[in-house]
Amino acid sequence: MITIIIKVILITMLGRFIFRSIVASALLVGLVNHKATADNRPLVVATTSVLCDLTEQIAQETINLQCLVAPGVDPHVYQPKPRDRQLIDSAQLILYGGYNFDESLIKLINASNNPATKVAVHERAVPNPLMGAGDDHEHETGENVPDPHVWHDPNHGIAMVKVIAQELETLLPRQALLYQQNAQSIITELAEIDTWIAQQIATIPPEQRKLVTTHDALGYYVNAYGLEFEGALSGLSTDESPTAARVTELVRNIQATQVPTIFAETSVNPQLIETVAREAKVTVSERELYTDGLGEEGTDGDTYQKMLIANTRTIVEGLGGTYTPFQLQINLLLKVISYPLN
Repeated sequence: MITIIIKVILITMLGRFIFRSIVASALLVGLVNHKATADNRPLVVATTSVLCDLTEQIAQETINLQCLVAPGVDPHVYQPKPRDRQLIDSAQLILYGGYNFDESLIKLINASNNPATKVAVHERAVPNPLMGAGDDHEHETGENVPDPHVWHDPNHGIAMVKVIAQELETLLPRQALLYQQNAQSIITELAEIDTWIAQQIATIPPEQRKLVTTHDALGYYVNAYGLEFEGALSGLSTDESPTAARVTELVRNIQATQVPTIFAETSVNPQLIETVAREAKVTVSERELYTDGLGEEGTDGDTYQKMLIANTRTIVEGLGGTYTPFQLQINLLLKVISYPLN
């Protein structure tokens, strides 16, 4: 009899355990599904790390922001993933670079039937771009094409901020005040960074203000701050293997112009530029430039503003200038802190 009672108790306990497990599982599934569907914020897709960072700084948590090309990844050679197509087809606003910078993603965007607003931010912000040699597979060598690396001039960054803020205001009018305030904070900071960069470049001896990089990505920076661009291993795109003739020509040019230091880039294998340095008998900067996007999280280039500052430090120290860290004015800091966050 006792044995039977014990069995009944055990069966009852087991039944309760199974029931509770089923209920707990159902609740968990419900919570997961609720979490997946609770985010009713508009979906905004940004193709590159620079666009994504600026959009996040302006919009904060008011949108569901999805970034396609991660920091440290080269958009020139990026291969889209199935998730990218799904996001592009579902987004309510699509922000991309344009000028053929994020080429593979531009093709997806143009092919999408999604009626959402699609904005080529670089093209809208800088309608009269620099022109350079298009040496990738889409263009014949020497053909002049728009230089897409517009963000390396902070004044163009300011124009990009205005474009992004305007599109976000159209998407979410009730958040217009927040977007305007955040955009103005960024614009003020970028204006200060622009002045600071000019001061830093001025510390480089005039005869040493010469830049050689892995690919031709800093034309806007060179133009803005009075440097001389003495050459690169490839043109506007990294989607190119430099020829032996081009390497030889670059070595000769470095020697003839007495370039003191040449620069590798974070998103490009440094092996070739190191070979050039050995042949030309010059040094490669220990610090690499962020040329095609931001650095990974935790690096000194993981936001747009920090990237501009880090690149300037790299160039100034590499070319014999005197680097002074950037300090944001206290009145701007107080203004940023006073902004409403919701």
